[in-house]
Amino acid sequence: MRVGFAGTPEFSRIALRAIIDAGYHVPLVLTQPDRPAGRGLKLTPSPVKQLAIEHKIPIAQPRSLRLDGKYPEEAHAGQEALKIANLDVLVVAAYGLILPQWVLETPRYGCLNIHASLLPRWRGAAPIQRAIEAGDAATGITIMQMDIGLDTGDMLLVESLPITQTDTAATLHDKLAAQGARLIVDALKALPRNLLQRIPQPAEGVTYAAKLDKAEAALDLLQPASILARRIRAFNPAPGTTIMLPGIADPVKVWRAELLDEKSSSTEPGKVLSISQQGIDITCNPGTLRLTELQRAGGKRQSVEIFVQGWSPNT
Repeated sequence: MRVGFAGTPEFSRIALRAIIDAGYHVPLVLTQPDRPAGRGLKLTPSPVKQLAIEHKIPIAQPRSLRLDGKYPEEAHAGQEALKIANLDVLVVAAYGLILPQWVLETPRYGCLNIHASLLPRWRGAAPIQRAIEAGDAATGITIMQMDIGLDTGDMLLVESLPITQTDTAATLHDKLAAQGARLIVDALKALPRNLLQRIPQPAEGVTYAAKLDKAEAALDLLQPASILARRIRAFNPAPGTTIMLPGIADPVKVWRAELLDEKSSSTEPGKVLSISQQGIDITCNPGTLRLTELQRAGGKRQSVEIFVQGWSPNT
């Protein structure tokens, strides 16, 4: 089969690598335009583009695929690229652009999406982070036949994955990326033999994984410690979470923390109970968090043993 691919970040690159390694012919890759990155803000190609260049795969980078939208010339160029590619199927993974109906109808078998949740739970932009934040026991991968809705298409393959108590967005991302890469190859093998059963998503249990907002990064110690502990893991590595500590003027980034206690109530949320090499214990409402890895503004990530040297809540 002629398998096109649309994706941008590392999650997508892992899937494209698996498709290439499985021996499929990839005549076209769609990916987001190069973005400024690093201290010098140098224009940098996406991970997917870098892999496509390595394998000499034709690349298109339109800012939009809407023929009647803001960038019609780029959309028409993308349309021409898809026409030339003559695809049997387009695999989509964290591409970052909405696909209009004409794209969905262009490949022979339509468009298959690798979605990092057990649909219909966590449709939308940030399913990995929102699953951790909500305290879900499991997540997984859904290979979906795309339609015009937001992650509303029929399910083709579904496989669950436990979320551990130590998973961060980074560790869960890597597990799901590997799982998604394996499942999309399975789907491609089954597709021309009509072995994939299309199962409509149930109407019950729909939730939306809203895009992460930097305003959510500030930890409110008036909230339960259990919620804050999950948010710290969910927002690691980005956008991260911050906390105000006594004696430190700027917000401190929290990389890791433990839920020490989730039930005890305190009349003084935000009180530092103890400082040790094991952690900084601080009260919430209710419960207690133990902060174990931190970063001052302008500084480096530090274990709590190093961070607490020369600091106390009374300085």
